[in-house]
Amino acid sequence: MSVRAGALPGVRRDARKLGRHRPVLALDIGGTKLAAGVVDDSGRVHSFLVSPTHAARGLEQGLDRLWELGRQAVEESGVAWSEIEIVGIGAGGPLDRERGVLVCPPHLPGWRDVPLTALAERAYDRPAVLENDATAAAAGEHRHGAGVGTRHMVYLTISTGVGGGVIVDGSLYRGAMGNGGELGHVTVDCHGRPCHGCGRRGCLEAYVSGTSIVERAREALAEAEDASALRAVVELTTADVAAAARDGDALALAVWEETLDALACGLTSIVNLFEPELVVVGGGVSTVGEQLLGPVREPVRACAMRSAGEGARIVQAALGERVGVVGAAAIAHDRVASS
Repeated sequence: MSVRAGALPGVRRDARKLGRHRPVLALDIGGTKLAAGVVDDSGRVHSFLVSPTHAARGLEQGLDRLWELGRQAVEESGVAWSEIEIVGIGAGGPLDRERGVLVCPPHLPGWRDVPLTALAERAYDRPAVLENDATAAAAGEHRHGAGVGTRHMVYLTISTGVGGGVIVDGSLYRGAMGNGGELGHVTVDCHGRPCHGCGRRGCLEAYVSGTSIVERAREALAEAEDASALRAVVELTTADVAAAARDGDALALAVWEETLDALACGLTSIVNLFEPELVVVGGGVSTVGEQLLGPVREPVRACAMRSAGEGARIVQAALGERVGVVGAAAIAHDRVASS
């Protein structure tokens, strides 16, 4: 990754000129970062740019930054604008897919009732399609990543929040209103911690999201007088908690084990409900790999219904931080194919 003079500050880029097959512009809107890329229908990424969301700076500034990021992605891809048929957008729900409206995403304060597809069409003079970001990511992993060849797959993303997408018999499951698959709000403790995402209690997100892991570590530091390596960390992150837990730090271990217990509980319910062949776990928290996934496989197998638990493999996502744009592109390609 490199940053070139004159580019948007804070933008990382990765551009590759590849053989092209129906390239589209794909945008991914997250609570922490924005991403843009040009992706063809084989899943190859021609360019990929990432920038902080800076959600606190407001909607107008965030959208301006997003549109400019998309323009730069096309410019750096080696693809002519005339080749870009459509724009695919993935964003955190809840949203109204049919109207292309971002309704009230909890991790994007101020982004309420935003007509994203209409605004994108105005910005780029191209048709645009909107999809839940985790649902789009599920499509990306199913078509071009860890889920290739499966018919029944669950994708769980663990990042700022927790989201999910479900593939049933080879097709995306969206639910009656298009917001199905909100796996982050599977209940793991009816009387548990408040969930910042939905306002209720005991959600999976309230225990395993990056936000929750850091929050619980800070609470433990405030309550305990024991020595902990985390006390020396000024800007605490999930990676810090995971690293301290690996090193045997008692406070970090307690936080991490609570995270694993909640994840195993949530995955057990998810596996029982959908009976997938494969559970793919992605998002920033999943980058610790087997430290997160290894300890939950046996509890899920043991606690789930036998037919479901024994048949479901739990693996790390394959597409990394590009999954959002690859997934948004997959949704856009589907729209072109069906029109």
